[in-house]
Parts: sequence; structure tokens; C-alpha cells
Amino acid sequence: MVYLAAFALQAPATQQGGAGSMIMMFLLLAVFWIILIVPQRRQQKKRLEMLNALKKGDKVITVGGIHGEITELGEEDIRLRIADKVEIKLTRGSVSRVKGE
Repeated sequence: MVYLAAFALQAPATQQGGAGSMIMMFLLLAVFWIILIVPQRRQQKKRLEMLNALKKGDKVITVGGIHGEITELGEEDIRLRIADKVEIKLTRGSVSRVKGE
């Protein structure tokens, strides 16, 4: 009989602990989302805006470290002058950043 009374007293505490664990798990997930996912999405949006704003004459640096000037723009490709009479064709996504003047 004493055993049943002790078990009855412990059962609600276990259920509350499970609900607390679920709340902590959701809080941890929310913090993870705020710290990692949100800044990454902001950075992707900023990069996409930069790639869409490219124009002829912009001086850029590619992901591979090549410096050059855009001479032609296509939907997916660009033509980059890297030296006198030397041009290469690249995808827009290979542009890392636009050099400031």
C-alpha cells in the first residue's frame, strides 16, 4: 500500500518533467534558428542582390581570386577582362565581390 502511494506521488512529477523537456527542446531549437539560420539567409540574400546588380564595367574579384573587369553580361554568364586582350567566360556565381573604387 505504501508503495502505491509513493508511485502515485511520483507520476505527476514525471509528466511535468517531460513537458519541461519539450519546452527546453523548442527553446533550444529557436535559439539555434536565430543564431545560425537567420544570418545565413541574410547573407544569401545580400549575395544574390550583389550578383543581380552586376553591370558592364564593374571591377570584380572571383571566388578563385581572379581580378578583372566585366565586359559582357548574360543571364548566367559574364565575360571578364583580366589583362589586355585576355578575356575569360565565367558564371555569375563565381563572382565573390565587387571591388570598391
